[in-house]
Amino acid sequence: MATSKLAITSLAAHIRPFTCSAASQPSRLAPHPPDLVRWIKREGGFVHHAVKLSQDTPFGIGLISTEQIPQGTDLISLPPHVPLRFESDETAPSPLLAALARRVPEELWAMKLGLRLLQERANADSFWWPYISNLPETYTVPIFFPGEDIKNLQYAPLLHQVNKRCRFLLDFEREIRRTLEDVKATDHPFSGQDVKASALVSTMSAVSTRAFRLHGDKKLRGGSSDHVPMMLPLIDMCNHSFSPNVKIIQEQDGSDSNTLVKVVAETQVKENDPLLLNYGCLSNDFFLLDYGFVIESNPYDTIELKYDEGLLDAASMAAGVASPKFSSPAPWQHQLLSQLNLAGKMPDLKVTIGGQETVEGRLLAAIRILLSSDLVEVEKHDLEVLKSLSSTAPLGVANEIATFRTVIALCVIALSHFPTKIMEDEAILKQGVSDTAELSIKYRIQKKSMIIDVMKDLTRRVKLLSAQETPSAS
Repeated sequence: MATSKLAITSLAAHIRPFTCSAASQPSRLAPHPPDLVRWIKREGGFVHHAVKLSQDTPFGIGLISTEQIPQGTDLISLPPHVPLRFESDETAPSPLLAALARRVPEELWAMKLGLRLLQERANADSFWWPYISNLPETYTVPIFFPGEDIKNLQYAPLLHQVNKRCRFLLDFEREIRRTLEDVKATDHPFSGQDVKASALVSTMSAVSTRAFRLHGDKKLRGGSSDHVPMMLPLIDMCNHSFSPNVKIIQEQDGSDSNTLVKVVAETQVKENDPLLLNYGCLSNDFFLLDYGFVIESNPYDTIELKYDEGLLDAASMAAGVASPKFSSPAPWQHQLLSQLNLAGKMPDLKVTIGGQETVEGRLLAAIRILLSSDLVEVEKHDLEVLKSLSSTAPLGVANEIATFRTVIALCVIALSHFPTKIMEDEAILKQGVSDTAELSIKYRIQKKSMIIDVMKDLTRRVKLLSAQETPSAS
C-alpha cells in the first residue's frame, strides 16, 4: 500500500488539472502565465524589440509595434522545436493518443491537434507550458455559446455545422472514456485525468482559432510537402485583416536550420499599429465557426442555397417570368445541367449567392439556360461565358432581365427565412446583450445585409438592361 501511495503521489506531481481557473482579465489558463516573449528568446527564437503584447488593440489581445518598422523587417522567428504539432500517427507521443486521433474526422482536424494540446496541458512538466498557460480560458466560437444564442444565429447551414460539432464532441467524450477506462495511469495520454466534453471544446477551440497550416516534413507524391496544422506561439496573437501589414514565411530547403517560420513586415508598420495577418478570404461562417468573430461588410461572405427546381419555378413566377420550366427541362437543358453538376447521378446541389461572384457561376448559367428555349443561341456560348456575371446578356436582354429577377426573388425568399428584420436586430443590440448574443445578432445582420446588397446590385443591372431593351428583343 505504501508503495502504491508513493507512486500516486509521485505521478500527481507531474499532473496539471484541466480545470485551471484564471484570476486576471481577460482570463488565461493560468493566473500569472510566464513571459511568452522571454521563453521564445530562450529557446533560440527572435522577437523584434518593438513588438509588444497589448490588451487594448481594436481586436482585443494582440501584438502591436511600439515604433515605426520598415517593410521587410523580420519581426518574429520560431525555431523548429517550438511550434506544437501532431504530424502523423508515427510521430504521436503516445500510441493511445494516435488511436484516438484516428477516430477524428478529417474535417475536424482541429480536434486531432487538440488532443496533443490536451496531453501537454495535463503534463506539469510540459515544454510548452509557457505557451499553453497564455492561452485563453474561453473562446467566442459558437460551440461555446449558450443554446439560445446558437439558435439566434438564424442561419440553417451554420446551425447544422455547430450542432454537428457539438454532437461529435459529446460522442467523442464517451469514446475517450471507453478507450481509456482500464488504462494504467503511467500509460494514460492525459496523465490519468478524466477528459470531459468541456475540455475537448476548449482545446478544439484553441486550435481552430490559432493554428496555421504549414508545410510538414512528409513528402507527397510529386515532391510537394503535406500541410500540417501547427500552433505557433506568439505568432498566433496577430489578428486578422484583409489588408495585412505582416505575413508568415516558412523557411524551405534548410536555408536557415534554426528557423522554421517567421513573421515579416509586409508593409511599413506604424507606431502603435496592431500586427495583422490575413487569415484567408473566408466567409463569416468560417470566421465565426473557427475564429469567433464576424467581419462587417465581408466581401467574401455568401449564403448557401439548395438548387431546387420547385424553388426556382416559384421564384421565377414571383418575379413575373411567364411559364418557367425549371421543373421540366428539355433534354438538351438537362444535359447542360449535368455538365454544371446540378443534375445527374451525384450532383452538387449546394449553390451560393454573394461573395466575389455575386451569383455563383453554376446557378447563373443554369437559370440563363432554363429561361431560354433557343438551343442554337445557347450553343453559341461556352459554359464559362454563361457562368460569368461579367458576360453582358449572352442570351439576350430579355433573358438576362428574367434571370436577374429570378435571382432577386430567390434573395427575397432567403430573407424570409430569417425570423427577424435588420431593424429589429439593431434595436436588440441597442438594449445591451451578452457578448455571445451580440456576436449571433451581428452575424445574422451581416447575412441579411449581404443579401440586400446582392438585390441592389442586380436591381441596378436590371434597370440598365431595361433601358437597352427594345420591342424586338427576344
